[in-house]
Amino acid sequence: MKLSVVILNYNVRYFLELCIKSVQAAISNIDAEIIVVDNNSEDTSCKMVKAFFPEVNLIENKTNFGFSKGNNIGVSQAKGEYICILNPDTVVAEDVFLKLLKFADEKEKLGIVGCKLINGAGSFLPESKRNIPYIRSAFKKLLGNSKDYYANHLQENEIGNVDVLVGAFMLLKRNIYNAVGGFDEDYFMYGEDIDLSYRVLKAGYRNYYYGNSSVIHYKGESTLRDKFYARRFYGAMQIFYKKHFKKNILFDMLVWLGLRLVYVFRKTPIYQQKRINQYVFLSDIMNEKLKTVLPKKVILKQELDIVENLTEVIFDANSYDYKDIIKMIEANKGPEITFKICPKNSNFALGSDDAISRGEIIILE
Repeated sequence: MKLSVVILNYNVRYFLELCIKSVQAAISNIDAEIIVVDNNSEDTSCKMVKAFFPEVNLIENKTNFGFSKGNNIGVSQAKGEYICILNPDTVVAEDVFLKLLKFADEKEKLGIVGCKLINGAGSFLPESKRNIPYIRSAFKKLLGNSKDYYANHLQENEIGNVDVLVGAFMLLKRNIYNAVGGFDEDYFMYGEDIDLSYRVLKAGYRNYYYGNSSVIHYKGESTLRDKFYARRFYGAMQIFYKKHFKKNILFDMLVWLGLRLVYVFRKTPIYQQKRINQYVFLSDIMNEKLKTVLPKKVILKQELDIVENLTEVIFDANSYDYKDIIKMIEANKGPEITFKICPKNSNFALGSDDAISRGEIIILE
């Protein structure tokens, strides 16, 4: 088997359904499997997977083991030469694995490959490519200067070596994952992707950013981006520093100060209610249920030309490939334009308007 796609899920049933459908389209011409590890979700995620995707290998944990252990459990059952660690709140293009596997097969001493991640509004997510977070760059990021934290030697559409990839999408050979010990289970959430990237580099492999393929990462659906998130993130950084860098008094003081500064000064984002003047449904045929559940006019279009401000575009995956949908989102992004996707043969539409807010789900019943 060539590829195993491991998706760790926790309480994101509708995003998971869209993710699996996009992955199924992307592995249709690959000898591949999908493994869903559920970390004791309280929603109907597992019921949905059993009903709609019986061919998927579903692992139902009875405890929320966190990101690291949950993914390690999934990889332990994988059969592929390569594995892809994939978040459930992602949408992949039909050719993403074909591109990346071809790229990976041609590289010597290949470590981890990541791709270009965009949020649900089409904006590039800079954490797609990062540098090793040495204490100086991490502290500068804490103070609002992220220049040294992200891998800015590469543009977002370029391909090249980077140090650190993001855990929302990581492709690597299964034997390398196992050789370095997989994700460190000392991390519950956040920091484990930095740690794995760093250990792969230390083992003599090269990590790559592949900016020629985009994946939607709704991101805000995984966790709210508030001061508690920031505290967990910098707590994970503390584990990383203690594990990999020489301990000294200055280091301990900076980490101690950073953790407390971010807890005191990091503010919970203020969300503004969005305004929508019209909805555009991009499809071959109108979905009449949309017209009954949405509060404003719904315009049917087969092609997306000029998108007016205060428009929400809803893509019908029955009519368009996920690859084309992702391209159209990137091409038409704007501060007053939002997007949703109706997965193929599903009764809902979903999307997220930025990198920090929770996603929105419209049930079409």
